[in-house]
Amino acid sequence: MKTWFRIPLWQRVIAALVLGILTGWLWGPGAESIKIIGDVFVAFIKMLVVPLIFFSLVAGIAAIGDLRKLGSVGWRALLLFVVTGQIAVWLGLFLGTVIQPGVGVDTSAIEMGAIPEPNETGWRDMVMGMIPQSPVQVMADVNVLPLIVFALLIGIGILMAEEDGKPVQKIFDSGAVIMQKVTIVVMELTPFGVFALMAWVAGTLGLDALAALGKLVLLNYVGCLLIIGVMYSAMIKFIARLPVIDFFRGIIDAIAVSYSTASSNATLPVTLRCAERNLGVSNSVASFVISLGATINMNGTAMYLGLATLFGAQIFGVELSWAQYFLISILGTLGAVGAAGIPGAGLIMMALVFGAVGVPLETIAFVAGVDRIMDMMRTTTNVSGDAAVATTVAVLTNEIDRAEMISADDV
Repeated sequence: MKTWFRIPLWQRVIAALVLGILTGWLWGPGAESIKIIGDVFVAFIKMLVVPLIFFSLVAGIAAIGDLRKLGSVGWRALLLFVVTGQIAVWLGLFLGTVIQPGVGVDTSAIEMGAIPEPNETGWRDMVMGMIPQSPVQVMADVNVLPLIVFALLIGIGILMAEEDGKPVQKIFDSGAVIMQKVTIVVMELTPFGVFALMAWVAGTLGLDALAALGKLVLLNYVGCLLIIGVMYSAMIKFIARLPVIDFFRGIIDAIAVSYSTASSNATLPVTLRCAERNLGVSNSVASFVISLGATINMNGTAMYLGLATLFGAQIFGVELSWAQYFLISILGTLGAVGAAGIPGAGLIMMALVFGAVGVPLETIAFVAGVDRIMDMMRTTTNVSGDAAVATTVAVLTNEIDRAEMISADDV
């Protein structure tokens, strides 16, 4: 048992992925008999959605501090987080719409009764549905959009209460940490779930499904590279007016750690050090923006949520309206905010977005096996975005020492 836990989780997941594909290929349709193991894993993921979103969002908003004292640093950072998050999720929707990675997969072997009818909710119903008339009922029904609105209001209320709100804030901070620990426990089930689900996919749906997964992985990397290479570079070049190459050279350590660990939280100390020592960002700006960004700035995750939602819709033939596209853009951004900065958290956020627009949660079964490979690149995107926003805000508020930024000749 000790030997099992000494092996990094991502290595166990990759091994389970390969063994699952081989098992499904050799066993054929009979592999569906072990799908129950994967179903249990997905059920645990669904279990985490409400508490993780609620505690993480409230704690994230409350972590901003006194809204009146944020000043120019706070509103600039938040504006960049929101704008870049929206661009990222719409990029994922664009890639999914144009390339259509889920089209062509034969799902006739899957029990169609599990697939919901297309959701025809209009924009007026969507707006009214955002109001949590009964927060308890919203949680019981896993109605995520009003749940998010309620969590945001609670977080704002804690900020407005100032000192009186500190005890409640500590409860939500502790709750967020506890839910992250519970998530880590659930993630230990990933190798078993991935093995069963990949065996089911390979045995029941054949190589077409595996080819579709390959397209999804490729698009995930393309989307993340576009965010880093185009959006972040444009921020540094045109807003911060700093050398792009020097910026990326300055955060190379954070990029390496984020890709290998797939954890924004684990990379946080390295990102802070890179921003202060290599980029010249002041300690006050770096500490505030990067720490906050590790919680709410998840552009790689936002892009992926948009892409994965269309992937699932295409596999199961779910037609999405423009109103639902906008709903995905909102939930993708807010869902990324609520995503814990630990490996595998993106799977939990999928259940949030999928359920809101009628995409079957069986989609998680398709992507769970390759999620770690994609998560590594998404985390690199998230961490790079934290550094880019911190550097840009530091320039705009004159909180940067340009002499400290390393040049290409220093590396």
